[in-house]
Amino acid sequence: MSAPRFVVDNSVVMAWCFEDESDRYAEAVLNSLETAEAVVPDIWPLEVGNVLVVAERRNRLGAADSMRFLTLLKSLPIRVDQEPPGRMLGEIVALARDQNLSTYDASYLDLAMRLGLPIATQDVCLLKAAKKCRVPVYAPETP
Repeated sequence: MSAPRFVVDNSVVMAWCFEDESDRYAEAVLNSLETAEAVVPDIWPLEVGNVLVVAERRNRLGAADSMRFLTLLKSLPIRVDQEPPGRMLGEIVALARDQNLSTYDASYLDLAMRLGLPIATQDVCLLKAAKKCRVPVYAPETP
């Protein structure tokens, strides 16, 4: 039997990095990766890197903290799904326009829709769009 899969967006992932952004949902999603696999769009590594670089510039994190966090992410079962540029500039831009999302957020929603997976997010606009598009929100089991 294969591991359950879900799409995870950066609002959840970065909550694992910053204590002041962490909450029960983000922690439960992280814990679920012991038995589940997360899928992310190919813009995700750049999004993570950008948040870390900005946090370093604002003295919210040190470079060593960023490296530790990246090591954690590399150890997790997170699969990056590749998209052709034509699809990014076509369907994903159209979805962003239709759902009033950034193209970054639309890429997570599109991935969940395309793969038929639930989405783990804490982004209010993305949650609203997921509901409108009938994409279930990932509900990790909590102990």
